[in-house]
Amino acid sequence: MTELTESIFLYPAALVVPNKQVIVHTILGSCVSVCLFDTVNKIGGINHYMLPFWNGNGLPSPKYGNIAIEKLYEKLIIAGANPDYIIAKVFGGGEVIQTTIPHFNIGKKNILVAHEILKLNKIKIAAESTGGKLGRKIVFNTYTGEVTQRYVNSSANT
Repeated sequence: MTELTESIFLYPAALVVPNKQVIVHTILGSCVSVCLFDTVNKIGGINHYMLPFWNGNGLPSPKYGNIAIEKLYEKLIIAGANPDYIIAKVFGGGEVIQTTIPHFNIGKKNILVAHEILKLNKIKIAAESTGGKLGRKIVFNTYTGEVTQRYVNSSANT
């Protein structure tokens, strides 16, 4: 691809399936991003969700993993992706907030919902970097499917 590549920042509760090559940056703590990529047609998309499940109140939003992953998959298919060639890469879900209360293990729950929905849709996880105690900055190329990551210390000033 010879044209210049656009770079965008993906905010929490958002997703993107661009119609051109885009470099997408996002920062994750307990949030999770699922990158979906059609390896043959070179179509990619990414989400950034904050909580595992929509509780049914208000509008269904990509703030919730079960909504964000399904919407990302739908948009990828609409963009021309073939379900037989889609792979996933999953990032985030760190426990960046220190707590001993199991109810607050949002990162682990966000990872679990990604695994469940991807398995339900028969999408192979080709790469994963999840859990731990640190945040992550990821960069996703929607045309090549390449994802780079660096860890972010939760005590760093941002």
